[in-house]
Amino acid sequence: MGLERRRAELLRRIGGLELRIEGWTALPAAGASARLRQIPGIGPWTAAEACACAFGDPDAVSLGDAHLPDLVAWTLAGEPRGDDAGMLELLSPYAGQRGRVIRLLQSLGHQDPRGSARDSRPDTSSASSAA
Repeated sequence: MGLERRRAELLRRIGGLELRIEGWTALPAAGASARLRQIPGIGPWTAAEACACAFGDPDAVSLGDAHLPDLVAWTLAGEPRGDDAGMLELLSPYAGQRGRVIRLLQSLGHQDPRGSARDSRPDTSSASSAA
């Protein structure tokens, strides 16, 4: 499959825990996430992604992601750079639905000013309206 040894071993370990992990779907999201993070090789980002996709957690936020804090900072606050703490602060009004808000922001296609895609935020500066 082209995986390095560490990831291949993690997949084998998870496969051996299939029935146990399947039972975690009955737990509250925080409990399922905590159990996943007890598996060596699964950190906060992987646990959040799994909880969002497999367990349907609408509030799962992938901390440690390279792009999400910038996306949230740019789209919600007009700031080109963000970090996990700032992202959580900006998402705090949406507690309980933060993962859904992130997926909505991703679907809008907004990029920060240094992003590879064209900036899709409307230009509201007075200089551009005078031109």
